[in-house]
Amino acid sequence: MTTPPTASATPVATPAAALATDAVRLARAYLSRVAEPYPAALAALIAEVGPVEAAELVRSGEVSPSVAGQTSARRAEERAQADLASIARVGGRLVVPEDEEWPRWPLLALENVAARRCGGEPIALWVRGPHFLADAVERAVAVVGSRAASGYGEHVAGEFAHGLASAGLTVVSGAAYGIDGAAHRGALAACGLTIAVLACGVDTAYPAGHQGLLARIAREGLIVSEYPPGVMPARHRFLTRNRLIAALGGGTVVVEAGRRSGAKNTAAITQALGRPLMVVPGPVTSASSIGCHELLRDGRAVSVSSVAEIVESVGRFGDDLATEPAEKESELGAPQGEAMRVYEALGRRNGVSAEAVSVESGVPLQRVRALLPELELAGLALHVDEGWQKLEMR
Repeated sequence: MTTPPTASATPVATPAAALATDAVRLARAYLSRVAEPYPAALAALIAEVGPVEAAELVRSGEVSPSVAGQTSARRAEERAQADLASIARVGGRLVVPEDEEWPRWPLLALENVAARRCGGEPIALWVRGPHFLADAVERAVAVVGSRAASGYGEHVAGEFAHGLASAGLTVVSGAAYGIDGAAHRGALAACGLTIAVLACGVDTAYPAGHQGLLARIAREGLIVSEYPPGVMPARHRFLTRNRLIAALGGGTVVVEAGRRSGAKNTAAITQALGRPLMVVPGPVTSASSIGCHELLRDGRAVSVSSVAEIVESVGRFGDDLATEPAEKESELGAPQGEAMRVYEALGRRNGVSAEAVSVESGVPLQRVRALLPELELAGLALHVDEGWQKLEMR
């Protein structure tokens, strides 16, 4: 199987990748422990005076009542040095907004919806894995669903994640049993990139049954959390981490969700962020799909049944054109070989992205991007706002 393109695996501890000073990193490490995410008042203080001064004010207790309410119980927890040493022992790092590795654009959307109580941008992110976080989420889709998944749901999640990873997209999920685990395994099986967002420290294997899976993700993908090393999972932390899953993905696919599933919380945040929300319809008799069907009935999501539809819904992920020579037309004027497959994959009524064409045709994305302009020059394709549209051969 051809290995799909993945995010950059450039070492992340280089000076170019880590611009924050030691003082800033220590301050944010301290602040990420003393306040439970998401601390809106503390975040406002950091934005006003910077992380170093904010940390000093919190330590001394010279803060507003609102900030004190979020930090007073833990402000004596001076464990920043120990936390940084602990994350280093497991091959991880603390990524802060001052770093080049910080995923600025995906997380910026959280600030726009913080008033809706889903929570704003994290103070810092604790990360394990060899990939550059900002690059990894540049082309990403969240795949989530019920822990109590059916065999159908796990099969679909695994197949979709495999297809997305094969197309060069990062699969983001929460490492839970059921749909999440199937999505991570599907992406790894395609030799693709997957990100597990945890509701505990990245040094904690939760759930315990996914210890091996999480160890593999730490080696081949990324594990991300707002919570410092050693923090254990709690119910409210799962709801808090859901906003990160939604934010790090360019869209969210809900494969299965019960009426009160946590996946519906991720779906609501996805909507608030203005990201595409997709659901996989299931049997009308399945309790595991009730939440999906409610999202469809209420008009909050679109139905998807293939990888191509997911890629099309998420949209165009890049504009670089390859320089390989295009295939020639036959003497009859019709494209041959890969060019014909690309032509047949184009939309008849609406434009489709090059990524969707690649998935549908089975032609590598770089090759698709080289062939599409040639098809346009031959009068067989038209570049429109939505992507590429088929023109009938004469």
